[in-house]
Amino acid sequence: MTVNIAVVGLGAFGQKHLDALANIADANIKYVAHSRQNVADEIAEKYGAEKGFDNYTELLTQPDLDGVILATPTQMHHDQTIEALRAGKHVMVEIPMADNLQGVQEIVDVQKETGLIAMAGHTRRFNPSHQWVHNKITAGEFNIQQMDVQTYFFRRTNMNALGQPRSWTDHLLWHHAAHTVDLFQYQTGEKIVKANAIQGPKHPELGIAMDMSIQLATETGKICTLSLSFNNDGPLGTFFRYIGDTGTYIARYDDLVTGKEEVIDVSNVDVSMNGIELQDREFVAAIKEGREPNASVAQVLPCYIVLDTLQQQLDY
Repeated sequence: MTVNIAVVGLGAFGQKHLDALANIADANIKYVAHSRQNVADEIAEKYGAEKGFDNYTELLTQPDLDGVILATPTQMHHDQTIEALRAGKHVMVEIPMADNLQGVQEIVDVQKETGLIAMAGHTRRFNPSHQWVHNKITAGEFNIQQMDVQTYFFRRTNMNALGQPRSWTDHLLWHHAAHTVDLFQYQTGEKIVKANAIQGPKHPELGIAMDMSIQLATETGKICTLSLSFNNDGPLGTFFRYIGDTGTYIARYDDLVTGKEEVIDVSNVDVSMNGIELQDREFVAAIKEGREPNASVAQVLPCYIVLDTLQQQLDY
């Protein structure tokens, strides 16, 4: 069985998904969609898609389409996910799947109602570095005591990773913190019972906080400290320090080192070293096998419950 996929939203991350799908034998890039038809046509030709669309509703009427990957602006995620499920299509939506808890809960409810595959793009679950740590934990060889995480960018204008203007505004809490909040609960296997957040001044034009600090604790006392900034003039990305009972590990996307900066070979953890490709492979496999995927919308719901708690603190 070949799974026919459409990638919707063809900015920096949409093209990362297209590159990933091109490496998956049982995935077929059937269609692409974008708000501008000329962009959709150009990308369709580049990746060998049958057709490019500028109308999402029309795309969903294609009878040979199995699933969609949504890499569209944040404010569109909720409605587009619901529309895809109602149209009988499986869906993977980039994070955040909605920018409020009510919207996330509705997606979870509609997925349960339809029985279709609905998955959120919590890529950290799939990065080989984090998989390696997860395997250690499940084997009983490593127990997390603390996670210390830094999410740093230099982004004082509304530009994407390709240096192009965005039609939406990024968010430290609902986008970037979501990765860490979900990963902390996933790796510890525990519920977060304490969550605190403070933020710096809001940018006068973007209307968002440019700096944020978050503290989390699980029911058995495992803690996570997360620092986020759009003001950091230095390496971009998120860096995770796992402090445990048998070692310390530092994960930088798909790379892993010990606390002493000794390189750990994670090349044999999975079939690829690309976390986005592994995420997309899980989506395709879940469709083929008719099973719940890792990072299903139901599995990541607890992350958004915590984000909602933190948002209420920041709004106070």
